[in-house]
Amino acid sequence: MKQINTVNGTISPQQMGRTLMHEHFLFGFAGFQGDATLGGFKEEEYTRDCVQAVEDARAYGVSTIVDATTNECGRNARFLKKIADMTGMNIICSTGFYFQDESAFAYWNFRKGFADIQEEIFEMMYTELTKGIEGTDVKAGVIKLASSYNQITPMEEIFFKAAARAQKETGCVIITHTQLGTMGPEQAQLLISEGADPGKIAIGHMCGSTDIDYHERVLKQGVYINMDRFGLEGELFHTPTDEERMDVIKTLVDKGYGSQIMLGHDSVNVNLGRGLIMTPKMQELMKDANIRTIGKKVIPGLAKRGMTEDQIEALLTANPAAIFS
Repeated sequence: MKQINTVNGTISPQQMGRTLMHEHFLFGFAGFQGDATLGGFKEEEYTRDCVQAVEDARAYGVSTIVDATTNECGRNARFLKKIADMTGMNIICSTGFYFQDESAFAYWNFRKGFADIQEEIFEMMYTELTKGIEGTDVKAGVIKLASSYNQITPMEEIFFKAAARAQKETGCVIITHTQLGTMGPEQAQLLISEGADPGKIAIGHMCGSTDIDYHERVLKQGVYINMDRFGLEGELFHTPTDEERMDVIKTLVDKGYGSQIMLGHDSVNVNLGRGLIMTPKMQELMKDANIRTIGKKVIPGLAKRGMTEDQIEALLTANPAAIFS
């Protein structure tokens, strides 16, 4: 039976239960480390906020959360294990890097003058998946990849190729970030052409597009899609509304793709560095940008559109179990 790496050891797919496929307990845009004097790590405050997020998710039956934070954006294996120890939540940690404009690729650009960085990136991913992260015995359970708006840059392509190799050698799941819902078909094609198993790939942030043809061009390659930005909507995020996203899900389910769709929020429970300045307008725009939204809005919204309990449950339980099986 396939075993899944969580921050507290392995579980089986049958133990996952309801699963959120793309969240962030901690997240900092690359460079936050340089603002540590005024934006240092507040252990007690962050612990309290993340425990509350777990309780909010558990209130509608969530048992497993995939933390999609990449290595350079504040991924903290020790902290995730602490939250899992305190709450009993299954937390799956990532290995990988963010898209180029918002990542920290200067390090890899420097190294490529001295080494084969595709080999080094593969070695990093493979080690974190099979041995542990940063000297701990916490192993990553997914690879997180990302591409830029309307392109996969040459540096991003190196990460995709290294990830495909790591996936072939470990059988792990790959999840992705598509910037504003672009490059989904190209991400899937690139990974599959490099030998990755399409049944282990979830193309992320597909709810950035309402174009059904775009979704089908991804789904017909045999991969999963993550509709995983619920609560992040409108002008601030340049995305469709949650109502439009639910319409897309209903259409895709009616077209026979219900076994290839999974859900999440892309919620950030803690923004690393200095706290965000929340004006009244920002508070209004961000009012649903939290881990409660699927339970509060999406499950009832899909039911109102005529989806059955089994169809809805597949998005949260059966499909995550299948991709990790």
